[in-house]
Amino acid sequence: MASRRKARILAFQALYAWDAGGGVERDLLSFPWLEEDKRATLDDEVATFARLLIAGTLENIEAVDESIRSHLQNWAFERLKRVDLAVLRIGAYSLLFQGEIPAQITIDEAIEIVKEYGSEDSYRFINGVLDGIWKSIAAH
Repeated sequence: MASRRKARILAFQALYAWDAGGGVERDLLSFPWLEEDKRATLDDEVATFARLLIAGTLENIEAVDESIRSHLQNWAFERLKRVDLAVLRIGAYSLLFQGEIPAQITIDEAIEIVKEYGSEDSYRFINGVLDGIWKSIAAH
């Protein structure tokens, strides 16, 4: 598994915990849910990219959530499953603020993560929303 995928999974887990009321940003950046031995052997590159995704998403949460809201069709933001929302937030943050990462990589990574952690049809939903965000960014 590529190091950036591991970082995105850590960021997804942190944002899921944050949304569930399970932590404040500075605590999440130390990955408290990981077993101590895994935390001790965590690759610096993975940890750094995960922290960047977590902090960047939370610092820009209003813009990220507004972008998601504006691309939901026939679905209320408040009804989003926490897993889907956490993956969408990371993807939307990357599309909005990490222009150096190709949009297709961001979307593909989000789809792979949600296939592993989300419901059976979550990947279609995630793909549709993130693709809409990407197209609106590209149009401007």
